[in-house]
Amino acid sequence: MTAASLEGAKPRRRSLGALPYWLAAAVLAGLAYRLSDYLPEWAVEYPRSWRLPIEPWISAAMKWLINDATFGLFTFQEFTRSIAWLFGWLLEAAYGLLAEGFTFGKGEDALHIPHVSWLALIVVLFMFARQVSGRRLALFIAFCFGYLAVFGQWSSAMVTLASIVISVPFGVLAGLLVGIAAYRSPWVEKAVRPILDLMQTVPVFAYLVPILFLFGFGPVAAMIATMIYAAPPMVRLTVLALRGVPEEIQEYGRMAGCSKRQHMWKVMIPAAKSGLLVGLNQVVMLSLNLVIIASMIGAGGLGFDVLHALRRLAIGEGLEAGIAITLLAIALDRLSQAAANRPPQAPGNVRGGTWIARNRLAVIAFALLAGSIAAGALVPAVATYPEAWTVTTGKFWDRVVEWLNINLFDTITIVKTWLLVNIMLPVKGFMVGLPWPVLLGVLAFAGWRLGGWRLALLPLALGAFVLLTGNWEKAMITVYLCGLSVVIAAMTGIPLGIWATSSRRRTGATLAVIDTLQTLPSFVYLIPVIMLFSVGDFSAMIAVVAFALAPAVRYTIHGLNQVPEHLIEAGRAQGCSRSQILWKIRMPLALPEIMLGINQTMMMALSMLVITSLVGTRDLGQEVFIALAKADTGQGIVAGLCVAFIAITADRLIQAWSQRRKKELGIV
Repeated sequence: MTAASLEGAKPRRRSLGALPYWLAAAVLAGLAYRLSDYLPEWAVEYPRSWRLPIEPWISAAMKWLINDATFGLFTFQEFTRSIAWLFGWLLEAAYGLLAEGFTFGKGEDALHIPHVSWLALIVVLFMFARQVSGRRLALFIAFCFGYLAVFGQWSSAMVTLASIVISVPFGVLAGLLVGIAAYRSPWVEKAVRPILDLMQTVPVFAYLVPILFLFGFGPVAAMIATMIYAAPPMVRLTVLALRGVPEEIQEYGRMAGCSKRQHMWKVMIPAAKSGLLVGLNQVVMLSLNLVIIASMIGAGGLGFDVLHALRRLAIGEGLEAGIAITLLAIALDRLSQAAANRPPQAPGNVRGGTWIARNRLAVIAFALLAGSIAAGALVPAVATYPEAWTVTTGKFWDRVVEWLNINLFDTITIVKTWLLVNIMLPVKGFMVGLPWPVLLGVLAFAGWRLGGWRLALLPLALGAFVLLTGNWEKAMITVYLCGLSVVIAAMTGIPLGIWATSSRRRTGATLAVIDTLQTLPSFVYLIPVIMLFSVGDFSAMIAVVAFALAPAVRYTIHGLNQVPEHLIEAGRAQGCSRSQILWKIRMPLALPEIMLGINQTMMMALSMLVITSLVGTRDLGQEVFIALAKADTGQGIVAGLCVAFIAITADRLIQAWSQRRKKELGIV
């Protein structure tokens, strides 16, 4: 719909367009399912004899890397172990500084230097937050870190923070260098883009399996997995930020006689600072999202506390540790966002005065931290928050869970059983029983209609990989759980987004809640789900919906708010009511953007499904989890790729539909 169509276009019959084709595809799929008993057996269940032993091939290749691969002067295993040693040394230094202190010597003559004081660290963070944003953020940061101390989570939080302090700079540096290379060379960008797509769709657990095999069990392996997992957004945002540098700034650098290296590091990088800091923010948040999962291969800290509590069903302890991770994530998110959004200082403020005057805050912070170490050696309460001062709400939450289970058990069971019997199990049966050639044909048809023969070949190629590896049935269970979760998230998030756009106050409040939800690590969502619904597909679906809801709401708000005002005014001039303006003008124009939100919801749902394997699902996520427990690299990588290929297929089809719809509406 364009302005011309609103301002005087003659009425005409609405074309059905491609609707008959889609209806025919849907009818064909339904008939194939109903007549599956009359189809050849190979069309319903892919024969085992047609499968390829891809998992053993990958496992054998990994074993060859570890046992036989050599670079001449050293073996591949020695190379990986040397990397682990370097990161281990850095990690031990961070642990000592923030959590454990340093001990020199042994026995009674050993000298122990305490770690940084909890109080001094809170003061330093307060000062930094006030410098970059103001008093409100500073007080909030102090509250978040104060919670860690008061509720006895400080030591575990500092172990987690130590890992973040080491992994984030390396992740940012790796992403920055790859992003610069992709910006300079179109060939590098073309090569890197599919790798980034794959890295951002492969489930988190799949990263841990080869890392565990290559670097062993322990916090170093967990930290390396964190760096690899968190780097892709930095690559994309680096390219985007560098391309956003104004041409006049680039021309100024060339006229000043800068070399290619000087032009990049003296002109482009400083000019792209805001975008690069957004990338830093994303690396920090993804690193924190991995802390619980990384605890499965030896990372300690808050992630281990949550996982240990979940395994013992100690809901109160797990909830306190989950809240601690949440507050730590929100605090670091707000700090990095404030630093990214901070306006640049005037040149005179940066260049004037001595080095100490220009870096006064850093000097004061260093003096406070160093002084706190010395004071902690004399007064233990300065270094470590006294255990006698800690409080806990664990027993309170345990009683809340007990009350809910006693008083709401029947209601929850009725709702859960109805949904399982009437919706979930029929959908699951349909997806598992649908003949695989029919589904691949429908996907190929969709790709051909939306993007031509290249997009038609994509689902065929990716689906063939799933078939050849023998993961088709588990992939269909994954699609069923993800699909239902996305539908429920859309049915909840789109109306909520529409409601939020009715006033600026509602929009601001809703976005604030959504921002908070998106900072929560995915594991945190499992705690209330296990409390109320036990384990199973229903529990997994509820956790996925809660985790993946945010993009549906955010993109609905964004799509409705970006509808041009003159089109809305044209609708009012023709006498449209508010509901007609919403459903006849704003929603059709916002639909492509809303579908991009559904696309993001689907990506988040797939990533969460791997984590919900802990609550008893039997999908591809369970395959990845089993592979992690057995350290089976072939099984883990293949199952992870199957999940990624489902995500890539859905992403490409939705993106193609959105772009096509935007062209039809004339809004691109």
